[in-house]
Amino acid sequence: MSPALRWFFAGRSISLIGSFMSPVALAFGVLELTGSAAWLSAVTASALVPMVATMLLGGAVADRYRRDTVLVLTSLGAGLAQTGVAVLLLTDRHPALLLPFSALNGVFQGLTTPTLRGILANLTSGLGLQRAGSLLAAAGNIARIGGPAAAGLLTAAAGGGWAIAADAASFLLAAACFARMRLPRLEPRPADLREGWTWFRSHRWFWSVTLAFAVFNATNMGFWQILGPVIANTTIGAAAWGLVLSARGAGALLSSVVLVRVPLMSRPMRPALSSMTVATLPLILLGAGAGTVGLAAASLLAGAAAEFFTVTWQTVTNTLIPERLLSRVGAHDEFWSTASSPAGQLAAPLLAATFGTAVVAITGGAIAAAAMLLTASIPAFRAIRIGRDPG
Repeated sequence: MSPALRWFFAGRSISLIGSFMSPVALAFGVLELTGSAAWLSAVTASALVPMVATMLLGGAVADRYRRDTVLVLTSLGAGLAQTGVAVLLLTDRHPALLLPFSALNGVFQGLTTPTLRGILANLTSGLGLQRAGSLLAAAGNIARIGGPAAAGLLTAAAGGGWAIAADAASFLLAAACFARMRLPRLEPRPADLREGWTWFRSHRWFWSVTLAFAVFNATNMGFWQILGPVIANTTIGAAAWGLVLSARGAGALLSSVVLVRVPLMSRPMRPALSSMTVATLPLILLGAGAGTVGLAAASLLAGAAAEFFTVTWQTVTNTLIPERLLSRVGAHDEFWSTASSPAGQLAAPLLAATFGTAVVAITGGAIAAAAMLLTASIPAFRAIRIGRDPG
């Protein structure tokens, strides 16, 4: 592992520790402050909407300038924005004041995401892409296991503000690590947004996956992020909810550890997409009234399936997309797949009030599973192959 890759590995791992604490802390911090699912939906969407809106710009920036510099600046900005959120929660301010800080954090995340999609190609190549991706995933999943559980316990004991403060500190430490990466200096490159869009729309296999995840993120993740904490707040509690989320991290960790050692099959996309149907089980069981043990078991399986897809998608895209286009094409993938998430989050409390949380959760999970299976059946995926290092 090169020095630059080691510093990236350290910075990304540190930032993920705080990031996996943040959703639990923010959700229960807002519910503690307001007791309202509508306010939780508003605060969550206030970060997600600007994040989605700035992704395409982020892709152009990351393809034009040094990606390590972009990561330093966005991590610093996210750290300061999360500091503001932590102060507001710790001082019991009106939840409306959270909205601009959440929006600012969303902007920095929107600029960061396309950069992360492209930077591995600057650090390694060939089979090293899968290995590096799997190692990063393993470290992230360790954080995914410990972060939500720690956030749940800390929130239950002292309030969500302290967990958000830890997230802010993690962003600032990550910025220090990214500053040590020292990628080769590059001259500014032209980065026409239209070039990324042209590649995106001309490859059916790519945009079909993006479309499938637009459905998945609206009906599965969007509902889970809102209805999950709301249901848990009156049933299993914050600490148990943190354990359920940590179980997903444990499953993802197991999957990533295996993928560090075991090469992907040459045609991996159909199995990877089909496995994502397993990732809908937690939402379906949540609607069916499952307890902590059942939800944790389903989350474990969901994490393993989602991680298999993530490593597969990262390897395929880094192999088949030209390096100069990685961040712009990745930005289109992120933009169109996540643009539906705010709609799902905002619709969740309204639909639940009309049809009941159980019906909405089960239906959302079923729709997401169907989207994955339909996409996996597209014949174009037979031609998607990844090579293997001869050595």
